[in-house]
Amino acid sequence: MKRVVLGVALLASLSSVAWAQKQEYVRYRVGTTVSYGRLDGETIVQLRGAPWMGGTPTGVKVPRSKVTLLAPATPSKVIAVGLNYQTHLGERSAAAYPGLFAKLPTSIIAHGDTVVLPPDANNVHYEGEMVIVIGKRAQHVSKERAKDYVFGVTTGNDVSERDWQKSDLQWFRAKAADTFGPLGPVIVTGVNYNDLLLETRLNGKVVQSQRTSDLIFNVAEIVSYISRYVTLEPGDVIYSGTPGTTQQMKAGDVVEVRLEQVGTLSNPVVQRH
Repeated sequence: MKRVVLGVALLASLSSVAWAQKQEYVRYRVGTTVSYGRLDGETIVQLRGAPWMGGTPTGVKVPRSKVTLLAPATPSKVIAVGLNYQTHLGERSAAAYPGLFAKLPTSIIAHGDTVVLPPDANNVHYEGEMVIVIGKRAQHVSKERAKDYVFGVTTGNDVSERDWQKSDLQWFRAKAADTFGPLGPVIVTGVNYNDLLLETRLNGKVVQSQRTSDLIFNVAEIVSYISRYVTLEPGDVIYSGTPGTTQQMKAGDVVEVRLEQVGTLSNPVVQRH
């Protein structure tokens, strides 16, 4: 009995240590000043630089309610993995390696920003996803070492124009148009990103729900594979894939993507005329 009690106490202790390592980071604006910060409850502790670059506290603190949250990273590269849940593949078989495509940094928008559909976009879908944030330069990284290059995870929406995906030579327009990459609002470290609940809501209704443990290629496999061909830099982001089926978004809709222990990304939709 004593051994059992000690075992339970040890597990509880380990659990508390894991939880204590969880940190939340944001990028924000106050007036004309843009900064990175670490969340401490409802207070933001300003950092001297990006947290993945070793940004240390400046001593300045500001209430979260007094800032404008921006996309939490300004990546040099935005890479995405397609068809990475069997529920999204349907009857098709999984590929032998991750299917990659690129979005553009100019597609990135923040929590609360508006997804603007181009005038000729007629079939635009949401794709709720977990997004990997790279913490240090990664080139030819093994799967065993890949976790050392991941800073944390955030929430994303890989907005996709399905008609353009089918008709264009590449997915450039369909995936990389301006505002087609909502991201944020926070980056979280110290969580088990290989087993988080991912949910998407369209106008309040749950339309996607699956755990990241169901990814065909997990975070380590994704980072390792990409680094064979492309050097990943600190602050680069990787959209890891969307589960289930998706639906069309229309002007007036609101899309919310929630990632367990990370937060909710919410964006309204309009159409440019």
